[in-house]
Amino acid sequence: MPEKTKSKKKPTKKKKKPEESQPIIPPLDFSSLVLPFYTQAVIKLGLAKDPLTNKEEKNLELAKRLIDLLGLMKDKTKGNLKSEEEKFIEACLHQLRTAYMEKLNLINL
Repeated sequence: MPEKTKSKKKPTKKKKKPEESQPIIPPLDFSSLVLPFYTQAVIKLGLAKDPLTNKEEKNLELAKRLIDLLGLMKDKTKGNLKSEEEKFIEACLHQLRTAYMEKLNLINL
């Protein structure tokens, strides 16, 4: 019987599109420092689902700590922020503090 010959084709590599091969990197600016704390506070206030568990989890003590950390960041950067950066952190803190007070039933919105 004749011996079967194996084809010596090189495996073709699927070329990736440029946008597929590079991970998305957030901009290197002040919002990159604020948003992780803000997002975690939103999750701990029970306003959004935890992306790891896909469940709403409320932890008001941790939410308060995250809000306080953002407040500390605001205080420590006072005088060093651009106008839009100052407005951004103020808006984040206002939203979080309002939501926190609402969760404690101190205010009704």
